[in-house]
Amino acid sequence: MSQTRKQLTAKLDRIFSQFIRKRDLINGEYFKCCSCGQLKPKEQADAGHFINRKWLATRWREDNVHSQCRACNRFDEGNAVGYTMFMIEKYGKEHVEYLQSIKNAGYKFSEWELQALIDEYKEKLKKIALKK
Repeated sequence: MSQTRKQLTAKLDRIFSQFIRKRDLINGEYFKCCSCGQLKPKEQADAGHFINRKWLATRWREDNVHSQCRACNRFDEGNAVGYTMFMIEKYGKEHVEYLQSIKNAGYKFSEWELQALIDEYKEKLKKIALKK
């Protein structure tokens, strides 16, 4: 039985979040919050979206999502100022403006595309595990 778009989206969100949090680990145990810059244990990492995940055009872009501490992500509305400074430093102002410009693209992923992304991020997770 094939999965619905809603089920595939939820599955992709989980796998993509795992990938982001593992991608950003330092020595396999810590991460640096993209918003406040604090070094924290991996258990406190969220996959924080620079541009809110409601915008599908940027929801699963690796350059839009980074490890963020739960305090910033959940209780400080994403610490937008800190996150913006991080993004400009990491990618440059032009790239940040580009992400902002594409968020309204209104793209709708097909079930096939969602499954392809799930498969891609499963593979990327395996590669990260092999490196460590």
